[in-house]
Amino acid sequence: MNRTNLLVACGALALAGCVAGPPADIDTSPPALPQDFAFAADAATSGNLATLLPSNDPAYADLAQLALADAPTLAVALARIDRARAAASGASSQRFPQVSANASVTGTRTNPRQLGASLPPTVTLDTERVSFGTSLVAAWDPDLFGQLRAQERAAIARIDAAGADAAGVRLALVAEVAASVIDWRTLDARQAALEEDVIAAETLVTLAEIRERSGIAPDFDRVRAEATAEASRGRIAALPGARAQLIGRLVTLTGQSAQKVRAALEQPAGDLAQIAAPASVPSDLLANRPDVLAAAARLAASDSDLYAAAARRFPKFSLSATLGLLAFDLGSLFDTDSVVGSVGGSLLAPLLDFGRIAAEIDSAEADKRIAFETYRGTVFAALGDAEAAYGLVAATDNALSVTERERMANERAARLADVRYRAGLSDFLTVLDARRNADASGERVAAARGAAERARVILWQSLGGDQTTMRANSQ
Repeated sequence: MNRTNLLVACGALALAGCVAGPPADIDTSPPALPQDFAFAADAATSGNLATLLPSNDPAYADLAQLALADAPTLAVALARIDRARAAASGASSQRFPQVSANASVTGTRTNPRQLGASLPPTVTLDTERVSFGTSLVAAWDPDLFGQLRAQERAAIARIDAAGADAAGVRLALVAEVAASVIDWRTLDARQAALEEDVIAAETLVTLAEIRERSGIAPDFDRVRAEATAEASRGRIAALPGARAQLIGRLVTLTGQSAQKVRAALEQPAGDLAQIAAPASVPSDLLANRPDVLAAAARLAASDSDLYAAAARRFPKFSLSATLGLLAFDLGSLFDTDSVVGSVGGSLLAPLLDFGRIAAEIDSAEADKRIAFETYRGTVFAALGDAEAAYGLVAATDNALSVTERERMANERAARLADVRYRAGLSDFLTVLDARRNADASGERVAAARGAAERARVILWQSLGGDQTTMRANSQ
């Protein structure tokens, strides 16, 4: 068999040695979504996504900017992007030749007897020699079957996933800061309502004392009025603990000191308005939600990983070349006769691996199925979040409207009870009951308004946020 036939036979044998079958065709089409959200506002009453945040509140603006500039969680996410970029750069560099240089000085001593019988008199042997050499070595894998290209695509997709993860961190930071600021303003509104309740209760205490001194009413009326005032003071006393928790949460979110956080929160609040929820379609979640984008990028990476695993079934061809200088004395290192070199190629093909490559392909197929189901689950989780958020906005708005009407009715009842009591047409217990109802409704209105504002932040986050708003806060 001549040399050409031998090479052909080796090539055929290598191609026949593709020991694993083709990978499975896994359907990863995007899941079908409904045409609209069940609880979304109609187009006639919808608002803008960016207006769902308390953008006119200076505390929110300052704290959101601080969080996006120096939050530890965001710094970790950005570092993961850098790591993914480094991995992609490494995968890309594998497709190019690798060139290395070396220089060497080697000394050898030879025993003449290792050559056997005595040498002829005319032949001499230099038993001690020093060689000097330098060379350039180049090696290249032409990637005939695309394994290296697939690995590069997977690494680039993981950059996209890391970027989407960082966007998700930004989204969560802005939403948490906005919710915390709203909670702080809600505590302010509750305290203002409770302080009004204390003033109203103290008025009843004064009235009961006057009637007690005049002998018109028993001291029991005064004691009950004082108990009502103390109940409001007790609720006020619990508010500093809630404020401390909010400051602690914002310290964690922003990476700033408690003093700086408190200074931002103590700025005057902007006017809060009940902004209408924006109309949207479920398919927008696929383009806006960072977690959906990250899951899609990881699905693309798993697809490339599967291709790279399947490419291991085919032969691997590599080229190499060496060009150097070799001399046995330093002075002749650069002579023409010192030039040495070699060029070669190699073909490595799997023949019998007892299922190793097939197992790797099966593992990659399973990883791709996992990535797809994770993507699918993330899409439906986003859909569920948005549906719940739209429903929550509608419910909290309705609760606020009902609570405001309740407050107006209780205030009117309290005024009428006071008038009737002063005219001697009702007893003091009726006045106290009416006042307690009115006092409680004032605090409930403040809490309901805060819940409605918070629901809008939840909706903003569930729809993927407003990237323009986040970029403006980060500048």
